[in-house]
Amino acid sequence: MKKITMAVCLTAISAFAQWGGGMGGGGFGGPQSGGNKMEYSEKFADVNYVGDGKTYHAMDIYLPKEAKDSYPVVVHTYGSAWSMNNSKGSADLNTICAALLKAGYAVVTPNHRSASDAIYPAQLHDLKAVVRYLRGNASKYKIDTSFIAMSGFSSGGHLSSLVATTCGLKEGKSGSVTVDLEGDLGSFTSFSSCIDAATLWSPPTDIYTMNPINNFMGSGTYEGAFIGAEREGNKDKWMVASSPYYASEDDAPTILFHGTADQIVNPEQSKELYDSLQKYKVKSELVSVPGGTHGGTEMYSSENLGKMTSFFDDARKAKAEKADSSSDGTTRFIANKDVSRFDVKLEGNKLRVYESEICRYKVYSVDGAYASRGLFQNQLDLSALSPGIYGVVVTLPSGEQKNLKFIRK
Repeated sequence: MKKITMAVCLTAISAFAQWGGGMGGGGFGGPQSGGNKMEYSEKFADVNYVGDGKTYHAMDIYLPKEAKDSYPVVVHTYGSAWSMNNSKGSADLNTICAALLKAGYAVVTPNHRSASDAIYPAQLHDLKAVVRYLRGNASKYKIDTSFIAMSGFSSGGHLSSLVATTCGLKEGKSGSVTVDLEGDLGSFTSFSSCIDAATLWSPPTDIYTMNPINNFMGSGTYEGAFIGAEREGNKDKWMVASSPYYASEDDAPTILFHGTADQIVNPEQSKELYDSLQKYKVKSELVSVPGGTHGGTEMYSSENLGKMTSFFDDARKAKAEKADSSSDGTTRFIANKDVSRFDVKLEGNKLRVYESEICRYKVYSVDGAYASRGLFQNQLDLSALSPGIYGVVVTLPSGEQKNLKFIRK
């Protein structure tokens, strides 16, 4: 009887490893081989984006074959049910990454901490540190910082969706639970972790509403291990790890791909984030793949890969057109600008930047709650705020951030 039971368990584990257990090369998904072989001119292997020498903070950087001074970049994160910390070498290299390189994008595949290394939001801190590192080392790796995008499969898509929806948010708060959404990893904390677009493949988005994924290698669920607490009685802890909760009008343009026959992550997960983005009129698309399974080869058709690269191309074009001129004809968002010329000061109830370009701002109350955010040029009037103490984060055109304390009397 024991042998029969063991055989059944091993069969279940083997199936889950192939289709989503986080134990194989594909991690939280299916086979990721096939497609087109990656073609690149240069690879920077095992770059440590935190500087701590840890394998889980290493990433690989691939540059396209066509020689250029700099390249727009896409950070692609593997799926693993948040359970693997060293799978960058199997991060959809011959499908998603190959298509991106062929389309002229530099590709970055980072490792991140697993749930057994640290619970959420550690993994989000890791990916944001990647973005900041790329901005801080743009010339070294030929990165065009005017366009940095995210891509991710399954749990990697979940983490990428959080990067896309939490731009400039220092904290996430639900009920009595507050989490740090930015972190302080690495040597480039003055740079922005905001991105310009995202592609999400079969992603969990609202993990509180998704179908639970039982952990065959331990008790509970993979989501519970990631959060550090199972779902029952811990809604707030799960909500602050769910991207639809953070959706707002200034989120990055996002395209989602989800198979109608996904057997691991229910397709409603992509629909929920898509609906949230649509509510705020964020440019977003949802591609439902008929019969598509979780990580199945049908997901990565040439048509779908083409939709991904076209979406990124369109996002780049839209940003460039917006950057060319504002309503008064002044230049906006010039990449790699010398930020020493920007002087940010508070004068009474007004925030002033002594430069004519558009800057991004976010305002938070002393308890970390969001107050307002948007764009401004030269001067921002804060007199409409209620009396109290606020934090103001100004993101300069280069991506560098300035943090100030504002007291509204």
